[in-house]
Amino acid sequence: MRHDTGGDLLVAVLRRLGIDTVFGIVSVHNLPLVEAVDRELRFVPVRHEASAVNAADAYGRARGGIGCALTSTGTGAGNAAGSLIEALSAGTSVLHITGQVESRFLGSGRGFIHETKDQLGMLTAVSKYAATVTSADEAGRILREAARAARTAPGGPASVEWPIDLQYAAQTDTAPEPADPVTPAAEPGELAAAAALLASARRPLVWAGGGATRARTELAELLAATGAGLLTSNSGRGTVPEDHPQVIGNFATAPAARALLADADVLLTIGTHFRSNETADYGLELPAAHVQIDVDGAALGRVYPARHPLHGDAADVLSALLPHARTAEASWTERVTAVRGQVRATLRDNIGPQAAICDAIRAALPRAAVVARDVTIPSSSWGNRLLDIHDPRDNVFPRGGGIGQGLGMGIGAALARPETPTVVIAGDGGLAVHLGELLTLAQERPRLTLLVFNDGGYGVLRNMQDTYAERRSGVDLTTPDFEKLAGACGLPYLRIAAEEHAGPVLEQAVASDGPVLVEVDLTALGPMKNPFTPPVRIPGQ
Repeated sequence: MRHDTGGDLLVAVLRRLGIDTVFGIVSVHNLPLVEAVDRELRFVPVRHEASAVNAADAYGRARGGIGCALTSTGTGAGNAAGSLIEALSAGTSVLHITGQVESRFLGSGRGFIHETKDQLGMLTAVSKYAATVTSADEAGRILREAARAARTAPGGPASVEWPIDLQYAAQTDTAPEPADPVTPAAEPGELAAAAALLASARRPLVWAGGGATRARTELAELLAATGAGLLTSNSGRGTVPEDHPQVIGNFATAPAARALLADADVLLTIGTHFRSNETADYGLELPAAHVQIDVDGAALGRVYPARHPLHGDAADVLSALLPHARTAEASWTERVTAVRGQVRATLRDNIGPQAAICDAIRAALPRAAVVARDVTIPSSSWGNRLLDIHDPRDNVFPRGGGIGQGLGMGIGAALARPETPTVVIAGDGGLAVHLGELLTLAQERPRLTLLVFNDGGYGVLRNMQDTYAERRSGVDLTTPDFEKLAGACGLPYLRIAAEEHAGPVLEQAVASDGPVLVEVDLTALGPMKNPFTPPVRIPGQ
């Protein structure tokens, strides 16, 4: 097939991928791509390349698919690198296309505008797949290979650098669609042994990570068949709706959940990589009778020993195990439900007045709605645990732990799912990292409620320094007048300064058909009962 320019080819590829919205910044080194996307699809001009990748990432997460970001070469590609690291850490599918200097100058080191040394090497370091378009006859094949790599489990970002002269050139696309990836099958002997162990279990627990989200039906059937309790990583939240009585959730390190783990006779883990912040820096003890399922063979036994490592697709393996499932002791399932209530009650008590905001968000949102969260105290303390998630596509957050990505992610998710409202939980410090995206919010006008928790700085690190250090360093920041800032951007503004404000304010904001900035004045609202500090170790403490 012939295409007039690389932009026309890109549009054809994106349509095959089901992508109708692309995020990026226009440049002299990507102009043909942007013009074609803007003409045929929807181009969203964000204000920073990192936000372009964050928005594309969340667009894919919210749809359960893949998103696309366009950036310029050199500095523009470098600006995107941090967000590519996030997608790589999360295993989420992003097609990142960046410009490149004219092919005749590529690698010459002449200092051509926007040129950087070994851009492909940089992209390779922060992407699952990276390639250079070398001719107008190869672009279609490379784009399809990149998309295939990004979507093949475990997913990740795929970066393509495209010299500007080859973007303007007529394209000959003769490449066939890449073959579907081969899914690994669990070794029969290990599968049989795992099935026998599961059949013997009377006090079973399951731990679901991000890899379990592709096996939602099978996991729900396993819980019904066994009466097992379900722990999750942050990435696995919503795989089974969190109002299910057997879902303990993202509470593995809570004392009551640790006690359950100590008494469980079998633990089945699915697609989780046991991140340090979810295992108390790997100090959490797991049962020796551990069956681990993962499509990524390198993950098996990497953090915790697995008696039966099962390398395969989660849905396939669970389907094979289900006929062997047996009902747990009735007292065990009752205990699971009790622990579910206990860990939530304890957390609610610890967060004090912020519990009213958590309740108000859930009450204002429909059951299916995206909750995007930056790395901030409300997110880390209760947004990642207490605020019920009913579908993994609704659960959008920076899994790599970097601040400042929440608003870009929220914009991407809101434009992916325009029929439902999106809520973004951000802190004033994290929001300041990409404050310019307020202008993107005002320009695109998605149905998005931005909750800014204002405590005048980096509250997590402030709490750490107040607890362990003699003085504060770098944590107290100048905060804007958010009402005036919202007004300058043309955004409606609301404020929560007391628990009784939470319900009415959030109901009004979520009911809006466009963006609303809601400031949560934490000084007026009052402190948490127990100040939150992150689950990281400080030597000597």
